[in-house]
Amino acid sequence: MAVNFSNSEPVVLIGGGFAGLTTALALSRDRPRCPIILVEPRPRFVFIPLLYELLSGEVRLWEIAPSLRNLIAGKGIIVIQEYVKKMDIDRKLVITSSGKAIDYSQLVIATGSKPDFLGIPGASDHALMFNQIEDVQILKDLISRLKNCSSEKKSLVIVGAGSAGVELACKVADLVENQVKIHLIESAERVLPKGQSFNQEQVELALKKRRVEIHLQTSVTAVTADSIHLKTMNEHALSSITHSGLVWTAGVKPVLPLGMPPENLLLGRISIDSSLRVNGSQDIFAIGDIAFNADNPWKPTAQVAIQQGETAAKNIVAIRERRPLEPFLFRDLGEMLSLGIGDATITGLGMTMSGPLAFQLRRMAYLSKLPRLSLGIRSASAWLIPDDKKSF
Repeated sequence: MAVNFSNSEPVVLIGGGFAGLTTALALSRDRPRCPIILVEPRPRFVFIPLLYELLSGEVRLWEIAPSLRNLIAGKGIIVIQEYVKKMDIDRKLVITSSGKAIDYSQLVIATGSKPDFLGIPGASDHALMFNQIEDVQILKDLISRLKNCSSEKKSLVIVGAGSAGVELACKVADLVENQVKIHLIESAERVLPKGQSFNQEQVELALKKRRVEIHLQTSVTAVTADSIHLKTMNEHALSSITHSGLVWTAGVKPVLPLGMPPENLLLGRISIDSSLRVNGSQDIFAIGDIAFNADNPWKPTAQVAIQQGETAAKNIVAIRERRPLEPFLFRDLGEMLSLGIGDATITGLGMTMSGPLAFQLRRMAYLSKLPRLSLGIRSASAWLIPDDKKSF
């Protein structure tokens, strides 16, 4: 089925996460507004940095996973709720999972990333993930079962002590209340290996306080339904841990749509120039986790994706108006981590702090990044006004 928008020269965006949605909303503010088509299979936009608070009940579903259609209502954005099966760059077409062929004038690839199990035997079969709404309920159910289980030997293993792993470990530790032993596995010499030193220290203190057992310089060799097999990096000693559940946060890999020529790839991601265009292309942009710039290897974070979305929109408008493109200049807003219920650590913009105040500031900082003001206002009142005082 052909969906021909060639007369109106639409901008087509693949992916409705931070990068894709930010681009679409920024383009919708331009006048005259160009036709905008967003191809995204999921019905909700998920504010992933606050999934941990959804797990602990500190936020509610509507606050961090609003309907995508509600977010773009009245914005002139067409949503096609399907997967992209293939891109035909030569014909400037995007082919969806149902066979729709969508013409584009400019294309933005923002397909994001997915968990990478690194080829470790059994990991993809037996590990839980924590990057989607569905994962929250699965982990909630597991925690409930473990707390209600009479066995004395109950353990939960989290693989990966980057930001996702340490935030999850602290939150889960508070939820299980010392009824379940938590193990945190990390191949590097320190938890939060790419983090700021202040945050590393606060993370170590938070994990120690919650009695999380940390296994550093340790790699995973195999995973089974009830055990994880390990090897220390220095001594090459082998060991295993019996587990009641295992969550994988050890890495991600890009979700590459079919049709991207191999010469446009670099280190498994799409190679882009300083203006966020795919190298060698005049009308295709790649942003967020999917993109890689050799001169500026930006981290695959939400703040990078949001800022890239704004720049991509400006440069698309510049192309359509035959103006020069501007380079992407990343403004580092710092690092913020949740460290359990009502606790957090912040480093950035000249500020370092931890504790309950940091937790509230982190919430408000993320609130400011919610896609639409009306949602932000509702979320603010949800966080700041007690439940018995709310009227909506």
